[in-house]
Amino acid sequence: MTKASRGNFFEDFRPGMEISHAVPRTVTTGDVSLYSALHGMRFPVQSSDAFAQSCGLRQAPIDNLLLFHVIFGKTVPDVSLNAVANLGYAECRFLAPAWPGDSFHARSEVIGVRENSNGSTGIVYVRSTGYNQHDDAVLSFVRWVMVNKRDKASPAPQGVVPQLADIVPGDELVVPASLDFSGYDRRLAGSTDGFDDYKIGEKIDHIDGMTIEEAEHQIATRLYQNTAKGHFDAVLQQSSRFGRRIVYGGHVMNLARSLSFNGLANAAFVAAINGGRHVNPAASGDTVYCWSEVLDKHVVAGRTDVGALRVRTVATKDVSCAGFPDPQMEEAASVLLDLDYWVLMPRFGESGRGDGQ
Repeated sequence: MTKASRGNFFEDFRPGMEISHAVPRTVTTGDVSLYSALHGMRFPVQSSDAFAQSCGLRQAPIDNLLLFHVIFGKTVPDVSLNAVANLGYAECRFLAPAWPGDSFHARSEVIGVRENSNGSTGIVYVRSTGYNQHDDAVLSFVRWVMVNKRDKASPAPQGVVPQLADIVPGDELVVPASLDFSGYDRRLAGSTDGFDDYKIGEKIDHIDGMTIEEAEHQIATRLYQNTAKGHFDAVLQQSSRFGRRIVYGGHVMNLARSLSFNGLANAAFVAAINGGRHVNPAASGDTVYCWSEVLDKHVVAGRTDVGALRVRTVATKDVSCAGFPDPQMEEAASVLLDLDYWVLMPRFGESGRGDGQ
């Protein structure tokens, strides 16, 4: 009997199945630096201890998306090692700040399964939760993934498709304890635009682009201990429908978040991900651009220093976003990512003005 694992196939999953994922992971300042180097992250609260402390935090927290991908990576060997594609996300909530030096582990529950008509694959829905070393939940999200069957003739589990919320309600967003944006320095942050300066329906071309390098996307994926075969095994991928290694969708997500700094520089925290899908795969050599639209605004109850913007960010490959290509239109072949999420942003109005004038 082999001691090596080939991972779970579609017929191994059942609704209600609970999975405790290996291996616990401590995220260090070195990991944060590598993350920043790979994706160009430069949001000030996550970049500077001094800036974070001026906002009431004890130090610069771990970037929300770094936390998301570390927890996501924990789930891959059990959920998506034999995946054809990661299809989407929903109901992602960031529940508590994460700090360099914290250790994280993850658990998942299978909440739905559905065999595809081809009989060779199926869709698996899981709700995954990340915990710190104190077993405090720091993150929860749902994702669904297309997984190969081990044997096409194997009977499929009874189909269950979960009902998922379209958005995380604004009044359920978690504002980090002790956060105080009343002293937020706009000059150091790099933008004078705060919550009250954005209008619902406004679209922003983030202008800049980043080209994906083969080594960088693989290093990034290893940073999260994501073992999905399609990102690493060039021999295996020669016979796939892609013909070469594909980029982990989270790498594209991180590049889009970093590029969005030019236009959303004060979007200090990702508070929730309402939904997202990887419209097309990316490969090394593709250049990522993105644009964003403000979908909604939420005034945080009892706070004059912070508000939440609901943002849709669309990332494209090799196509400028000046024309705001829409994934539903004919330009869809150029679209990589369509992401709907909430960000926390300082307010600079008369009653919530930061000190960086």
